[in-house]
Amino acid sequence: MKKNRIKLLTGFIGFSTLAIFILGLAQSITSGFAGFWGGLPFWVISVSILLLAAYDFWDECVRKPR
Repeated sequence: MKKNRIKLLTGFIGFSTLAIFILGLAQSITSGFAGFWGGLPFWVISVSILLLAAYDFWDECVRKPR
């Protein structure tokens, strides 16, 4: 396989693993004792972090080098 394909595959696996973990944690906090309003700040932080991770994945693996 080409180096770019390996980089794309491992980056996608890493990002999807991170996203599943963070979203599962946020869902668990929200449905637990914290409730929706108690878990809302964690959801905001989680979505922000996932957007930053998605941008880094795109920047490192998908975007063409200059």
